[in-house]
Amino acid sequence: MRSAPTTARPSLGFPFTAVVGMDDLQLALVLAAISPAIGGVLIRGEKGTAKSTAVRALTEILPPVDVVTGCRFSCDPGDPDPDCPDGPHDAAAAAVRPARLVELPVGATEDRVLGSLHLERALAEGITAYEPGLLAAAHRGLLYVDEVNLLHDHLVDVLLDAAAMGRATVERDGVSVTHPARFVLVGTMNPEEGELRPQLLDRFGLTVDVVASRDPAVRVEVMRARLAYEADAASFVGRYDAAQRELAERIVKARSLLADVILTDPALRQIAEICAAFDVDGMRADLVTARTAVAHAAWSGRTVVEVEDVRAAAKLALPHRRRRNPFDAPGLDEEQLEQAINDSMPQDPDDDPDGGPDGGPGGGGPEGGPDDGGPDRDGSDRDSASSGADDANNAEQAGAAPAGQVAASSEPYKARLLSIQSAGTGVAGRRSRAITEVGRVVGDRVRVGRESGRPHLLATLRNAAPHQRTRGRTGPGLAVRPADVRMTVREGREGNLVLFCVDASGSMGTKKRMGEVKTAIVSLLLDAYQRRDTVGLVTFARTTATVALPPTGSVETAVRRLESLPTGGRTPLAEGLLQAADVLRIAAIRDPRRRPMLVLVTDGRATQGENAFARARQAAGWIAAQGIATIVVDCESRRGVRLGLAAELAGDLGAEYLDLGEVAAGHLVRAVTERRAA
Repeated sequence: MRSAPTTARPSLGFPFTAVVGMDDLQLALVLAAISPAIGGVLIRGEKGTAKSTAVRALTEILPPVDVVTGCRFSCDPGDPDPDCPDGPHDAAAAAVRPARLVELPVGATEDRVLGSLHLERALAEGITAYEPGLLAAAHRGLLYVDEVNLLHDHLVDVLLDAAAMGRATVERDGVSVTHPARFVLVGTMNPEEGELRPQLLDRFGLTVDVVASRDPAVRVEVMRARLAYEADAASFVGRYDAAQRELAERIVKARSLLADVILTDPALRQIAEICAAFDVDGMRADLVTARTAVAHAAWSGRTVVEVEDVRAAAKLALPHRRRRNPFDAPGLDEEQLEQAINDSMPQDPDDDPDGGPDGGPGGGGPEGGPDDGGPDRDGSDRDSASSGADDANNAEQAGAAPAGQVAASSEPYKARLLSIQSAGTGVAGRRSRAITEVGRVVGDRVRVGRESGRPHLLATLRNAAPHQRTRGRTGPGLAVRPADVRMTVREGREGNLVLFCVDASGSMGTKKRMGEVKTAIVSLLLDAYQRRDTVGLVTFARTTATVALPPTGSVETAVRRLESLPTGGRTPLAEGLLQAADVLRIAAIRDPRRRPMLVLVTDGRATQGENAFARARQAAGWIAAQGIATIVVDCESRRGVRLGLAAELAGDLGAEYLDLGEVAAGHLVRAVTERRAA
């Protein structure tokens, strides 16, 4: 096998060695390139932090690869894959091409990623005609997924499975094709747009959090480099040519040294103790840290893993595996890491045995437990639906939460599933029934043009069978034409826009009661996070309603906004409903496929302005006429006289009605009936 040249190829892309202030990011990418078995890199960072620039620049320093001429799967002529769909290969027919960067768009389908089978040829000729997808193109190169957190979970699973196994498999109606797919997976994301689920986050080998430097000197260097590149790209790239070549050669040397690096038993013990100290789940963290430490040793030119290799590996492999709660942000306490490293070092027998560490993080739970006796509610509940403003004020003054007071939520619980009853055609998710690309087969439909996807085999055969004589088919097999193909219709689940409209006025009661309300909403937000919904938050209190959080995929941001929400003042219920309706109107324009579900959290009182409750009922009737699926969560105290205003409002909205205590799972699951405007 011919060895690939070690020089970086000329390009006018921004040089990898010219990236300023991103040392951890550059190290993570280089280590993943040296040892793809690490499992790829996830880059988390705010917008405008050169995430994509660094990833694209990496390909310029990767060595070219030897490939079999004409092989669509880039087989190595020295070791061709025996199961390659384009095989068997002639090893003498070899060529050299640059390492490839394949970008996967957010809207890609499973067939685009894995590849597809030509059904007509399979039925008519018995030939497995396979059209390779993006995984085949990325073999022996890089697969880059920008905004990976917006990619559907099913596709993320497909990518991570292929990256871990080194192979991709396509199966359609009993026909199976497999091919090698060894690549470096790199994903970038902005946490403000939503996090990856912890299960998927754990599958990435390394994670780097990128934040723009707050040091003015570093920011000046970034601006100077970028402006110089834009002014004269050729001259700027030329200045970094020597550094690029040196880095490319160092990567090649590290790859060749990788198999000779020794991971000693003390180093393995150290890795295990560090992972145990950080209380990570499973064994993936240990394995990834070990592989990364070996790669770092090879990168440093060593053949034995040392403490600095373990330290560098832990900083990249552990931060995203420490999340104990889905709303916890990834991160690593470096002081804790140093303590864990010191604790894992062999102890000198002369050392004082009592001088050990203080112990790991405490397991203390939240102060106090859930209140079993129901919320307390002081003051009067005597205000009427038509003229409740004065009496509501008296109630607020007597025992309601003081204006501006912030109540804290307790530990979230498992919330019941709330869903839209009718089947939609929205964005794939885990909440309401919908016709999606994945799920159980419920029928078939006409193929649109040369549309790719999953054909319905039996329906296609039934469609083609009556025409065999007119098509002159007398022997075995079928004459299948494109017009015969029927596509599979599948029913799965969709994600919804869950908009919370929360009453933050003084009529919501005591601080304890508002804490219960927040706990219920946080529990519903946790459920929305797990079901891949988009969420938004509208609050109303005093004289106005506020969009506390426009629709976003970042459920974590919604929780933070909710936790800091103060309470107090009058109740502008009508204004809150109208503000929520306006948010949903704009969201429908921006994302028409995502069906909305409005969750109104209130005790039903309206105390702001003239005819407050009548105006609220009028607004509710208008929302009902738009066909918006709505749930009303009644927060009225369960003690004393109950006015039932929230239930009355639910009737005007045509909404599902829940008492606050019914939000928890364990009650019968209810579905929200979607209505259509007359």
